[in-house]
Amino acid sequence: MAESLTGIESTVTSLMRVKFSGSDVKVLEKKPLHQGFFKTTLYRLQHKLFRGGWSETIEREVMDRGHAVVVLPYDMERDEIVMLEQFRVGAIATSETPWLLELVAGMTEPGETVEAVALRELDEEAGLTSDRLRFALSYLSSPGGLTERIYIYMARVDARRASEYGGLASEHEDIRVQAVTRADAMQLLDEGKIDNAATVIALQWLALHKETLCNEWAQE
Repeated sequence: MAESLTGIESTVTSLMRVKFSGSDVKVLEKKPLHQGFFKTTLYRLQHKLFRGGWSETIEREVMDRGHAVVVLPYDMERDEIVMLEQFRVGAIATSETPWLLELVAGMTEPGETVEAVALRELDEEAGLTSDRLRFALSYLSSPGGLTERIYIYMARVDARRASEYGGLASEHEDIRVQAVTRADAMQLLDEGKIDNAATVIALQWLALHKETLCNEWAQE
C-alpha cells in the first residue's frame, strides 16, 4: 500500500510540474473575424513540443465573450439553494427543453471586481443580498477555442427573501426564481436534470466542501 501511495504522489507531482508557459508560444498573426455579441479572432501560431522543437504553423479561430461570475446562493439555516430557470438558445439543439435550471450568473464589466459582479447579479437575478461571499474556484469553460474564464462563489443568503421572478428586461432576461432543498438539487444533478457546466461544478464543489463552508460561516 505504501508503495502504491508513493506512486500516486509521484504521478501527481509530475502532473503539477509546469513544463511550458506563455513564452513557449509564438503568435504569428491575429486577424479579427466576426465582431458581434461574440468576438472571433483567427490565430496563426506555433508552440513548443513535448518531444522538442516547434510545431508547424497552426490556425485556430478563438471566440472571446469575456469572463463570467457564477454564484450559488446557499441558505445554510434551511439547507436550501436558490436556483433559477431561464431560456438558453444554445440548449435548443440537444436538450429536452431549452429552459435550464441554473445558478445566478453574469458577465464581468471593465473595472468591476468579480465580487462586485456576484453581488450585482444576486440582486438583479434573484432579488437577494449576501453578507458573506466565499470564492470556490475558477475554470476555463472551453479552452480549445474560447477565452472565457468562470469564477464560482458561494453566497450566504436568506432564501425566504428571494424574488419570484428576476432578470433585466433590457437584457431580455426572463427568470423564474425558486428555493430548493440541497438534497433535491443534488438529486436533480444525479438524475442529469441539471446539465450546464457551471451549475454542475458549483453543486459538486458544495457537496465536497459543505461542512467546511458552514463551519466558516457559523464562526462569523
